[in-house]
Amino acid sequence: MRHSRTSAGMSVVLLALLAGCASSAGSGSELSTEDVTGEWVESGSEPRVYLELAEDGALSGSDGCNQLTGSWEVDGSEVDFGELGATMMACEDVDTWLSGAESATVSGDELTVLGADDTEIGTLERST
Repeated sequence: MRHSRTSAGMSVVLLALLAGCASSAGSGSELSTEDVTGEWVESGSEPRVYLELAEDGALSGSDGCNQLTGSWEVDGSEVDFGELGATMMACEDVDTWLSGAESATVSGDELTVLGADDTEIGTLERST
């Protein structure tokens, strides 16, 4: 079967579009600072659980009880968190899982937070 130039051209455009979608942040692709910078929040958390990842590599946030501070950097397809400092408040009925963050992955608008041994400890969503 013979294809016209128009259908062959459309196939090339379609393949280019699909390749562009496949290379978006997440799914194991290299991350950039722009993929990570901004505020990430736990949906519906009260008190508010969030991380603010600044362009200069500074990190601030809250685990819902304690204020967090530290640093972050992109390492290929992951985000590595430096040592996190935290206030030492005792809060009843608050799961302070975020203070155990060691690294994270990004898939679209979701930050999957990993703790020791790359175990998933929670997720945050990009704040709009």
